[in-house]
Amino acid sequence: MIRALVACIVALLCAIAPAGAQDTGRFVTIDAVPSTNIAPPRVTIWLPPGYDAGKRRYGVVYMHDGQNLFDRKRSGFDKVWAADKSVLRLVAAGKIAPVIIVGVDEPGAARYRQYFPQALYTAASLALRADIDKSAKGPLTGDAYLRFLTDELKPMIDRTYRTRRDAAHTAVVGSSMGGLMSCYAFIERPKVFGRAGCVSTHWPLTFGLMLMPNDERPGLWKSYLTQKLGKPAGRRLWMDHGDKTLDAAYPPYQAFIDQDVAALGWQKGRDFESRAYPGAAHEENAWAARLDEIFGWLLK
Repeated sequence: MIRALVACIVALLCAIAPAGAQDTGRFVTIDAVPSTNIAPPRVTIWLPPGYDAGKRRYGVVYMHDGQNLFDRKRSGFDKVWAADKSVLRLVAAGKIAPVIIVGVDEPGAARYRQYFPQALYTAASLALRADIDKSAKGPLTGDAYLRFLTDELKPMIDRTYRTRRDAAHTAVVGSSMGGLMSCYAFIERPKVFGRAGCVSTHWPLTFGLMLMPNDERPGLWKSYLTQKLGKPAGRRLWMDHGDKTLDAAYPPYQAFIDQDVAALGWQKGRDFESRAYPGAAHEENAWAARLDEIFGWLLK
């Protein structure tokens, strides 16, 4: 009688609780990843379902502003990208293979300095550099951050986890100034990052170096892209923006970038994507709402 009752209870629990028991992956947190390039950052790693039980290797998505990716309690704005949930949906739908996500926390007050594409600063006039210095309140560290990503963090991730190490399976994704840094990393390290997601990219920050008062460009970005972007060679570049709050300023700048990228032989829809999201603001909920489209195109 008791055995029958126990069996009945077990059967009932199995019937009503599969969703609660579903494997949603697991998180690994490193409070301070050692670095000789930047102040040791906190890094959060999400391992997809099945990682611990299997032997397969996984592509990796490196993301900036890691504190805003997964946990609302850690977010500075009480909202997150929910990047892990996006991957779970896309994998379940058969649209992408499972990937590992590595989120690197931003450095607080030093974020401006760390996410600024340093090559553009180097190419600017002394007067323009002086203006940037006032905003940065210290030396730019974009190249140092890039060295951290490629020479310290990625090798550590590749040693520790079963990754697919080639550029075709390595993406870098970020928003706002993180979008600038994602574009910069993609261009500067093509053998490391074969995919880049530049979300609500804060182009005006650097286009201030390139636009004259009459809207004629001296061509600094165009020159940089021409010299450094190269042919697609299987790489993929995603760019987007909304039209509310800070994103309202982005469309004309994104149009310039789209033209320059296309002029270098990149085919829209195949090699690069540039999408506008009417009604979308410059914030994590908006980015979360379109992340399935971003990952779906970028990682397929």
